Amino acid sequence: MSDTSTFHHISVFAEEAVEALKPEPDHIYVDCTLGGAGHSGRILKASSPTGRLIAIDQDLIAIANAKQVLAPYEGRFTIVHSNFRRLADIVAEQGLSGVDGVLFDLGVSSPQLDEGERGFSYQHDAPLDMRMDKTQSFTARDLVNEWSAEEITKILYDYAEEKWSKRIAEFIVRERAKAPIETTGQLVDIIKAAIPAAARREGGHPAKRTFQGIRIAVNDELNVFAEAIQQAIDVLNPGGRVAIITFHSLEDRMAKLALQEAARGCICPPELPICQCTNTPRVKVITRKPIVPSEEELAHNPRARSAKLRIAEKL
Repeated sequence: MSDTSTFHHISVFAEEAVEALKPEPDHIYVDCTLGGAGHSGRILKASSPTGRLIAIDQDLIAIANAKQVLAPYEGRFTIVHSNFRRLADIVAEQGLSGVDGVLFDLGVSSPQLDEGERGFSYQHDAPLDMRMDKTQSFTARDLVNEWSAEEITKILYDYAEEKWSKRIAEFIVRERAKAPIETTGQLVDIIKAAIPAAARREGGHPAKRTFQGIRIAVNDELNVFAEAIQQAIDVLNPGGRVAIITFHSLEDRMAKLALQEAARGCICPPELPICQCTNTPRVKVITRKPIVPSEEELAHNPRARSAKLRIAEKL
């Protein structure tokens, strides 16, 4: 079992994302993805001495670590072990009618990836798990051994843009008929067998996309995010901001479209001379194009390469 001393995670956009929220004393912020508490600590520091933070995470190891990291700000933060799809409920449970900033950092944290036993990594042989929340019952093992070839094909294609998704799914179903697939190592071998040798030589590790697709499905990440981004807009006070850090194109597209939709005014057909829908914009999009990592940040943290930051302000 891991202890908190091994939990080290470099926050992407550590300064930019926190500055985007414009932290101030007497204001209240929500970090939906506590992780290594890098962003949370900066929010609390920037909103000293009276800013308040609610931090959410599914990972009990991350929470135990964060309590140590944030100890200097004791009394100004509340950590909630939950999924951020409950954002609106969590804000209400804290007795609040609204908050002044919401942050999402949607990557898998480095400790989760690096800790072989969690089953997120194709580099370590471990039980097939991939749960962000260890109290959840459904695991990657359940998905790989129980879902149909069609269902597996769909998640690999939709969530990971894996062009060999159908073939990989067929190989998984064929192998599990002989014996259950129990480990990440077994799954990597099946993926390698399914992808033709010439294709395996292109790009990164041949299992990268499949592991991404399965992880997203196990944790229902895209549906969770779609629900949470709407709740974030709902719970913001006027002038409050939402900052969203994404790491792959699906999430970034969802963030972009959700913010654009919330920023739309009239949705009447163009042929109507006078607006009849009374639809008013709910946010102003601050980032027309997403912020991307600087060369300096990439030198310190290569995992930030695909990261994008989008910001919007509640009207």
